[in-house]
Amino acid sequence: TRLLARLRDGHAAVRPGPKGKDVRWPDAPEAPYTGPGMFLTVIGKKVYVKQAFGDAAAAGVEAGSELKKIDGKPALAWVAAREEKNADLMSFSTDHHRRFNTLHQGLASPRGTKWRLELVTPKRKKRKRTLTYAKSSARPQGPVAFPDALKGDRDLQWASLPDGLGYIHTTRCPRDLPEKIEGALDELGPRRGIILDLRGNSGGGFDHEGLMGRFIPKGKTLAFAKKYRSAGATTFGGPVVVIVAGTVVSAGETLAAIFREDGRAYLIGESPTAGMSSSKRTLDLPSGLFTLRVSVYSNMARTAKGRGIEGYGVEPHEVVPYRPKDLARGVDTQLERARAILKKGIPKKRVPYRPEAFVWKPPRR
Repeated sequence: TRLLARLRDGHAAVRPGPKGKDVRWPDAPEAPYTGPGMFLTVIGKKVYVKQAFGDAAAAGVEAGSELKKIDGKPALAWVAAREEKNADLMSFSTDHHRRFNTLHQGLASPRGTKWRLELVTPKRKKRKRTLTYAKSSARPQGPVAFPDALKGDRDLQWASLPDGLGYIHTTRCPRDLPEKIEGALDELGPRRGIILDLRGNSGGGFDHEGLMGRFIPKGKTLAFAKKYRSAGATTFGGPVVVIVAGTVVSAGETLAAIFREDGRAYLIGESPTAGMSSSKRTLDLPSGLFTLRVSVYSNMARTAKGRGIEGYGVEPHEVVPYRPKDLARGVDTQLERARAILKKGIPKKRVPYRPEAFVWKPPRR
């Protein structure tokens, strides 16, 4: 396992086979792992609380607070040390993949773990807090805050936004993602623009052509880098902004890549996607207790100027860091930026798709 961690392959792992499911690591803790009730973000050289809920909220930790020290160690140095510890046993495809994992699910620890925190609240008050791990989710939901009146299921959610915009968030990429997207577009009805939020997407597998076809007007073909034809009963031909981050992995990255590389949408986010999108091979180990999974080649070879996604990730057109004041107010900086872009108009030099060239007209408000 430690050897695989040095391959810089986010999919590389030793996994229990049918005979090894009950085998325990020699140093496995008795208490189950849980999250601290918060996720973090690094802005410049400072560490901030991105979200606070559950155990962290109960301890008096507020979103938007600047973390000064964790267990007596400067917060950024603590994060770097935590990265090194996690990377000793887990493989990360890129440095930003390792960082984002550390700031989210990589914070998980055995139940009962305690942290001594020194922080500055959004109102600039110095505080000391003791956080005890009890029972909080360690899985990031992606957005800092979801829009009101969200509909959908565990894989895909959507909502109508002010100014005639639509919002769609995908938690993962199930096989029927094109059909789910079509259902969301149908429920949303005519929109002036769509925000497709991929933050926190854990991957899966889907029909690329079928998915992209839902974003091409009926009877039309998109062919900037790869040819796609319109597909489905309900399609959307207007402007699209996609939100990404280092929490987007595997097939979620492929989804981001087809929108960027094939010229259909404008991408924003606080970083590139994780950079762990590849074809894998699984091998049985001689003991018969475990299997070994490793990547054999990168997906989307046309991404990153022919380098592929693996080891690089999908770059946003525009980097949008969070603002601490927004975090404190429960406002998603990136979602607000996406809305502003759609109101003003997508930069024409960055995205070749022109809705008017595909005979699409925005609905009357």
